[in-house]
Amino acid sequence: MQINPKIIKKQFEKSMEKYNDNAVVQNITAQKLVQNLIKINQNFENVLELGCGTGLLTKELIENINYKKYYANDLVEKSKQYLSEISPEFTFICGNAQKIKTSQKMDLIISNAMFQWFSSLDKLREHLTNILNKDGILAFSTFSPENYKEIRKLCGLSLEYKTLDELKEIFSDNFEILYTEEFKYTMQFSNPLELLAHMKNTGVNSLSIKHRNFKAIKEFCDSYKSAYPDLTLTYSPIIVICKKIA
Repeated sequence: MQINPKIIKKQFEKSMEKYNDNAVVQNITAQKLVQNLIKINQNFENVLELGCGTGLLTKELIENINYKKYYANDLVEKSKQYLSEISPEFTFICGNAQKIKTSQKMDLIISNAMFQWFSSLDKLREHLTNILNKDGILAFSTFSPENYKEIRKLCGLSLEYKTLDELKEIFSDNFEILYTEEFKYTMQFSNPLELLAHMKNTGVNSLSIKHRNFKAIKEFCDSYKSAYPDLTLTYSPIIVICKKIA
């Protein structure tokens, strides 16, 4: 499906108030990302977080690493308010992570549950390579093609998720892969409407059946219950930590 940054920005902005209560998997990946990062290094001069959102990763990170300057980026300007409640001092950079500029190079670039929204990870890799110091760390989580497999099979709606092997191939040109992890997490709901609300409240409404009428929504709910009577939704996170070598 086509990725429109304006739509992504709008959906995440709408979901912010309920995001933390619904982002169960995103919270788990944030914890795993930081837990494995600090096994490699926990001392950084300049840190840049991409897609900081409501600060799930921010909170986890600043409690576990040592740093001098913290830069936080997001498409949504409102993210700055959430981070202000977590950290007393940071520099906020609003805009597309693939286009942002920094006044100095970073020692750590980190991102949680965002890389799947980029249409070209090759372009992103080149951009991040340019703003990372030599031996700088890039740490991120994203999702594999198994993510939301129920929605894809039922509706044909899906992002172009990369496999772990594909991610390794994309980033191996400029980075040494230090750590990877892939796992599945299944959520269960009491009814399909609850599932749709969960997707909406985690900012991925662009993958759901928004803008359809009552009849279409009812048909979706009936089809979902028939195809997946346990009313499950599959997440398949991937974690990658690597070091710049070129």
